Amino acid sequence: MKHVKLPGSRVIKTGVAIFITAWICLLLDWPPVFAVITAIVSIEPTVSDSIKKGIVRFPASAIGSAYAVLFISFFGNSPLTYTLAAVFTIVTCFRLKLHAGLLVATLTSVAMVEVIHSNFLMSFFIRLGTTTTGLAVSTIVNMFVLPPDYTQEITKRVYSIAYKTGIAVEKVFCDILDDEHEVVVVEQDLTDQIDKAIHQTEELIQFQKEEAKYHPLAGSEWTRFQAEQEQLVRLRLIHYHTDNLIHTSFSTMELPAEKRLAIRNAAEELAASLKDPNLYYKKEHTEWLHQLTGLFWDHNEEITIKKKQHPTSFRPELILLYELVSIYHLVERYYKLEPQ
Repeated sequence: MKHVKLPGSRVIKTGVAIFITAWICLLLDWPPVFAVITAIVSIEPTVSDSIKKGIVRFPASAIGSAYAVLFISFFGNSPLTYTLAAVFTIVTCFRLKLHAGLLVATLTSVAMVEVIHSNFLMSFFIRLGTTTTGLAVSTIVNMFVLPPDYTQEITKRVYSIAYKTGIAVEKVFCDILDDEHEVVVVEQDLTDQIDKAIHQTEELIQFQKEEAKYHPLAGSEWTRFQAEQEQLVRLRLIHYHTDNLIHTSFSTMELPAEKRLAIRNAAEELAASLKDPNLYYKKEHTEWLHQLTGLFWDHNEEITIKKKQHPTSFRPELILLYELVSIYHLVERYYKLEPQ
């Protein structure tokens, strides 16, 4: 049965981990506060992260506990004890590159000062026990209670990015064809949003890859996940080509009205297919691509004949056609990857 990542699942798992951790500590007559702190911060986006950071947090917490015991034995419950315990814990963790455990180690180090009054060695080992309990419980809860599953969110985000990319493509090409001077760069905000959304989705994909080590995706789920990774790569490349257009000057572009209309229609058809998968028709898409490719080579030949030699740089109209043809190829590959 597939586990679905529900809204607030991390909150639920944190609550379960706190309850179980505190219950175990009270059974063992250990102070639960340190174990609970560890459990709270050890609920990570993936089981893999919980384990990796847990491996770092255990020695870091041991260091913090050791400094707390050391300085309270010298200075008792005093401001100097809190200061030295915190500072030495931070410096040591930093030097040993235990960055993931630094915060927990420092908090528990200063918290121990308040509760240790005698039997320092026993307090130290109890602290190690509570740390182990918090780490173990949080990892087990993360693995079996609403285990992380980002596949549905990734699917939703890929379609959302494709839709926004379609809007961006349409607006950018219409801006260029409606204004012969410069592209109105108000579309930069939209492309920045797309870039951010792509980056966030790439993070979710990485989370899911890590999670697959413990909860492998089976059959069609794995096929879909791989396809969506490739689709996101195509969308990032489309975003790259669109961004190129935004940062290109078209002040010297020369396009006859019929070619301008053909390019505009092709761009609008392309944008529509990105915004709605049901509007992608392979035959029509291939025909538009063939027509645009012909326009590109015809216009390139016209410029060469006109100048009697190859131009030293690409003309803006060639850049426009090249970017549109490139996006057409990418959209074709995008839909070849569409999960069935």
